[in-house]
Amino acid sequence: MAGAVQVTLLAAIGRRGELGRDGRLLFRLSSDLAHFKKVTLGKPVVMGRKTWESLPRRPLPGRPNIVVTRNASFFAPDAHVHSNLETALAAAGAMAAAAGGVEVCVIGGAHVYAAAMAYADRLVLSEVDADADADVWFPSFDRARWREVSSVRHEAGPGDDHAFVVRTLIRQGINQL
Repeated sequence: MAGAVQVTLLAAIGRRGELGRDGRLLFRLSSDLAHFKKVTLGKPVVMGRKTWESLPRRPLPGRPNIVVTRNASFFAPDAHVHSNLETALAAAGAMAAAAGGVEVCVIGGAHVYAAAMAYADRLVLSEVDADADADVWFPSFDRARWREVSSVRHEAGPGDDHAFVVRTLIRQGINQL
């Protein structure tokens, strides 16, 4: 997948990599949700079934939604359902290319992030300046294999419970423009 289409993983994580608890996001961050929309709009988004079910509005508007699940009878209205990540990424890549795009966004959850890490070219991590009681975490990864290309701090604003830093990392050895 790397090379033809860029695979980007986007996540908001706590200091220890916390992602969520009881099927919900841990942090209320309106500024980060706006950033998420800006980055993903018009691009295929790949997610697991639990992430799909946690969305307050389904599908996410303005982008093809692709759901990965092992449940063969699962149906997601207005989304494309795949039984494994490889076929989901291939379909997302074809959708991106057909629209003249070059990027596919993986948006969770923990199992999908862990499986997609092998395909990822770029990580966009909103690192929240807080600890939280979580039951799912972003997968650990070797930071030495990644190069940070940007880091933007956001102070807590209206609708934000915490300050956060958006870090963009690219896999070492990947030729990026």
